[in-house]
Amino acid sequence: MEHSVLILGGSGQAGSATAALLRRWHPDLPLTIAGRDLGRARRVADDLGAATAVTADLDRSDLGRPDDAAHSAVVATVWDSRLHGLRYAQERGLPYLSISSGLVDIGPEVVAAAARPGAAPVLLASHWYAGLVVLAVLDLAREFGRLDSIRVGGVLDELDSGGPAAATDLERLLAATSSGYVRRDGVFHWVPGAEAQTEVTSADGTVLPAQYVPIPDVPSLALATGAPDVGFAFAFGESSGRRRGGPPSTEVRIDLGGVDHAGAPLTTSHYLLHPEGQRPLTALGIALGVERLLGLRGDPVPPGLHTPESLIDPGYAAGRMAEIGVTLTTAETSADSADRESRRAHP
Repeated sequence: MEHSVLILGGSGQAGSATAALLRRWHPDLPLTIAGRDLGRARRVADDLGAATAVTADLDRSDLGRPDDAAHSAVVATVWDSRLHGLRYAQERGLPYLSISSGLVDIGPEVVAAAARPGAAPVLLASHWYAGLVVLAVLDLAREFGRLDSIRVGGVLDELDSGGPAAATDLERLLAATSSGYVRRDGVFHWVPGAEAQTEVTSADGTVLPAQYVPIPDVPSLALATGAPDVGFAFAFGESSGRRRGGPPSTEVRIDLGGVDHAGAPLTTSHYLLHPEGQRPLTALGIALGVERLLGLRGDPVPPGLHTPESLIDPGYAAGRMAEIGVTLTTAETSADSADRESRRAHP
């Protein structure tokens, strides 16, 4: 590919990890690491090889880039608050991906993309792990002939909120509303504070207080599967990895209910786990989106508005997850294993 992928926030945690994955998958892909601190961006670029470092200013409509700058895509791994990154991509016909708007802030991006539908492909990936959880659920859903309910419970370790930009995003999204967003009996609902409270069972059996949150995963899962009941809850606290004395881990419980392909009742419960926290999963979600937008895998992506599940094959995503150390296990197996570890530690 002649021109480079412009990664806004490329020297941050999500951006640098995404760049590393893209370099591993596509060694000849040109990358431009854009950040506010040029020295930090240069260190990331030097580690990658075949990458350049630049400063970027999201407060400017031209991003502070020279007129002759040429890129193949624009990837916003930080909040594109003024939508200058999106407009920059649209004006040049470049694919664009963003991850930081959340359901409460997604409106301006949707309108901007809809107003210029033929300008460029726009991938809205403000889902958990940039869409990776949605893809994992859809891969598990293949076992079902009909899916009636989806319950997802994520545990976000309080020591694993990401870098400063990610922490700011989280604070902004939580401050926007205390209500959750769910689908019940086929109808999307905002659920107020007390009604949004629930629990998530961690992979080691610990029950954590949680709440349903407004996240694009809910409509994505509901509309992709037709499930009339969908909820996505978060628990903030100590992860099972840290309780075992290790670093913060990431864990997502996925409960599905419906019927199998023969029409018999079927329920499944799984945990999606990674011992190193959220960074590798978020990076993988972004990298999958970039790879697809660039046409490095699959058919060319047409201009218009897209979501991760509309572009990325769930089975392919599951394979990539396994490559980076994600494990997917049944809830019962996880609990039994935790019990055995506890008995070995405390005979």
